[in-house]
Amino acid sequence: MLDVPDRRSSVEFHEGDFLVKTLETKVDLTKAYQLRHRVFAERLGWVPQTAQRQETDMYDAWGVTLGLFGGEGTLLGAARLLPGSGVFMLENEFRSLLPAHHVIRKESDTAEITRLAVSPEIKDRNFATRVMLGVLKGAYQWAVRNNIRYYYLETEPRFLVSLRMLGFPCEAIGPAVKLPPAGVETVAALYDMVRFDRENGERRPDFLAWISTVAMPNGEMVSKRASLHRESEASFGSSW
Repeated sequence: MLDVPDRRSSVEFHEGDFLVKTLETKVDLTKAYQLRHRVFAERLGWVPQTAQRQETDMYDAWGVTLGLFGGEGTLLGAARLLPGSGVFMLENEFRSLLPAHHVIRKESDTAEITRLAVSPEIKDRNFATRVMLGVLKGAYQWAVRNNIRYYYLETEPRFLVSLRMLGFPCEAIGPAVKLPPAGVETVAALYDMVRFDRENGERRPDFLAWISTVAMPNGEMVSKRASLHRESEASFGSSW
């Protein structure tokens, strides 16, 4: 039997001028909720705006939030990770994205990436991509620390294509559906960390070395990979 992922297994590392870490204080979490409001309520219209200009929901009670801060302590990007011990958004709001036969995996090696956001104030696309990659590196590192192999995620089809081009083997598991209230096409996908390591080890070894190696607060360089925590390369379907 697999161990339940430990929410206390947090991440904190430097990525150039950025600081990536698990958000735990009220001050930092409030910054993330404000960023989510600017992106998902004000810009995209996926959720209603609030008087407090913060976007929160019930999933925050058991979710883990990662944040990427700039040199002056400004929160530039964030993502929320939902461990399998709690409810996924895919089980409720995004259930319609799944084919009828799909059974959502809720094992301890599975989590869900939600509320992935980059500050809308960033206008430089290359800089925005750096921020996004930094947040995704945080998600990779958190997964390694908590023995996560699979990530569910829900996103626009065009962003799914972008993730694949960047080296993340995310496979759609259902058709794109226009969801209310914004009517934006959204697709559910699955990201296999072991497959990521294998494919990037063959095609993009420098990228794999980058995402699996972090500079700790004390300056020490530490490298850990998802594939090293797996005893087998069993496929998703055969692990039920």
